[in-house]
Amino acid sequence: MRERVDKMAGAAAKDVWLFTFHAFCARFLRMEITKLGGYGSNFAIYDSSDSQNLIKQILKELNLDEKRFQPAGIASRISNAKNQLQSVSDFSKAASDFYNQKVAEIYERYQNKLLVNNAVDFDDLLVKAVELFQSCPDVLEYYQERFRYIMVDEYQDTNTVQFKLISILAGKYHNLC
Repeated sequence: MRERVDKMAGAAAKDVWLFTFHAFCARFLRMEITKLGGYGSNFAIYDSSDSQNLIKQILKELNLDEKRFQPAGIASRISNAKNQLQSVSDFSKAASDFYNQKVAEIYERYQNKLLVNNAVDFDDLLVKAVELFQSCPDVLEYYQERFRYIMVDEYQDTNTVQFKLISILAGKYHNLC
């Protein structure tokens, strides 16, 4: 796609950001994440293996059985929460049984350990971008001016956090295709 845009737009293509949601957010956060506090621009991005290893560490700390609290399942629950923009606090409030209360506790420790390690997971790339836009109006204003026109391929496949990100970014000019 990059080659086609370069061919069609010529020299103007150098100013076009052409990324997946995650790559866009990674680039954006490398430039701006320090405004959230606690993170450095050299943050690590944890893949699913890194995330599951961190969850295993937390399970050991909490003395929870990996057979009952399977790391992959816990990672999936946390990912689903993030993709719905459900914070640790919201998740904890909704936890109505022992299992979900423990998952909420794991989620909280997981997020704290990511911060201490100056790391984000793939879902956090989008969540932290939304958080930054919502908490820093000057940053939002800059990027709304920078991206007056936005095109999203396969828009029908966007999830909650992707929809929120695009809605915020396109909120000033509404030039979304």
